[in-house]
Amino acid sequence: MEIEIKRITSWERVLNACRMTVNKKYLEKEPSDDFKKKLVRSEHSPLRMLEFDITIRQLPYWIHAELCRHHIGLEKFVTTSRPDRTHSGLTRHELPQDALVSMTLAMNAQAIINVSRLRLCRMAAPETQDVWQAVIDKLREVEPILADACVRNCIYRGFCPEIMPCGYSQTQHWRDSIEEYRK
Repeated sequence: MEIEIKRITSWERVLNACRMTVNKKYLEKEPSDDFKKKLVRSEHSPLRMLEFDITIRQLPYWIHAELCRHHIGLEKFVTTSRPDRTHSGLTRHELPQDALVSMTLAMNAQAIINVSRLRLCRMAAPETQDVWQAVIDKLREVEPILADACVRNCIYRGFCPEIMPCGYSQTQHWRDSIEEYRK
């Protein structure tokens, strides 16, 4: 599997969206890390102006299907499995669920946080957790402040909202992770 992340829009755009909401003039500059941390933490609407293309190559089809469940703040572009296009010699009925596809997720920062809450959860399939954690690890190279906000739902909320919890929220590691997240 190969992951590539490209930031499409600038933090300057986000800053100026914030400034518009409080009737201030635009600035032509990158905001401070302190500003970025506050905006990511608050999740105010201008955060949605920060956009990324996340490309995952050689992804098992069934994991791609789990990621396609998300629809707010993202668009999905997936390689076809049409036999007339792939020339694989297999019909769609013959393709296994772990046949490899590639996809690009066009996502805003809020969507990345939201997807992380569910796909890093221990109730998600372990393979899906691994893929999404690899995405966040790659995101850390591009936007470390945003990556720090990408946590499991139980850490984000401070309790487990799952109908059938995994038990992680009863562990010391969970309590330590909450403390780290709140810093």
